[in-house]
Amino acid sequence: MIVKTVGKLNVELPTDRQIVMAREFNAPRALVFEALTTPALLKQWFKGPGWDLAVCEFDARVGGKYRYVWKLGDNEMGMSGELTEFRAPERMASTEKFDQAWYPGDATSSIDLTDLGGRTLLTLTVTYDSKSTRDMVLKSPMAEGASAGYDRLEEFLGAKAGAK
Repeated sequence: MIVKTVGKLNVELPTDRQIVMAREFNAPRALVFEALTTPALLKQWFKGPGWDLAVCEFDARVGGKYRYVWKLGDNEMGMSGELTEFRAPERMASTEKFDQAWYPGDATSSIDLTDLGGRTLLTLTVTYDSKSTRDMVLKSPMAEGASAGYDRLEEFLGAKAGAK
């Protein structure tokens, strides 16, 4: 059941510890997967207004590590983790840990990409250590930030597809 819609992003709560966000993109699955896993491409869209993705490392394999550090002036936000699943172009899963923890405990996430015949459904599932952590994250502007980020991804994918 959808509990919130932000722009084109639907947010669901399938269990007491999970947040599932889903959004369609007008781009083929392979291109969406490439944009999510290629550092040079991530640096072009995976940032917020005024923020730059200063560090972007992504070792695309099971057991591979990733690291992102966003900067805005003197402010810095970093996160890292390890890939626990990697099946191009359909699924990846990982651990996630922010340098400046803004919620208690750890989280895991998975991204599933469903081919819709030239369009792609992206489903992001984040699992937290507890219901209280999940509820705290749900009350934050996380969904609004994800929606804005996916809008940037949609714009990037449109420009990339047009350039081919």
